[in-house]
Amino acid sequence: MGKPEYWLKDDFLPEQTAKSLLTQLIKDIDWRQETISMFGKTINMPRLQAFMGDGGIEYSYSKLTMTAEAWHPELIKLKGKIEDLTGNTFNSALINYYRNGQDSMSWHQDNEHELGKKPIIASLSLGATRKFVLRHIESREKHELQLHSGSLLWMGPTLQSAWQHSLPKSKVIEEPRINITFRQIKY
Repeated sequence: MGKPEYWLKDDFLPEQTAKSLLTQLIKDIDWRQETISMFGKTINMPRLQAFMGDGGIEYSYSKLTMTAEAWHPELIKLKGKIEDLTGNTFNSALINYYRNGQDSMSWHQDNEHELGKKPIIASLSLGATRKFVLRHIESREKHELQLHSGSLLWMGPTLQSAWQHSLPKSKVIEEPRINITFRQIKY
């Protein structure tokens, strides 16, 4: 089975930079709360979202298709910095805004067709520290990480095929968190 393919850089952004960026993105981005179908019911996603990227890019998951909005200037800068560090190129970013600990992300894999067979995702956290859990699909073995503000989680090309991940709810977290997942959409 082996260890999941990832690395975590806790200090990718300085604390004050991450804090300022969180405030700016909350204010600047046109956030949407999408609906999804679960067990025959339509429910609001437990988070707000935006999708940005190069012109014309579309991304689909959970029967939802999003067309990329133009990059926010700060995200262009971050994308370049992340590409320099990782050696990977990204043409889009799915941005999740968790307003507090009640907003969450259930178990899933980022394995949509447009990401290719071995997607690489760079995930930047801003705001509240949240628990991120990886779970092996077959054995159910779990790895828990604390994603701090300013941290960068790199998920390698084999991670999505064998592991699921989630951001569970937390009753004690009242602060907001933004997670920016840089991706390479392959048409």
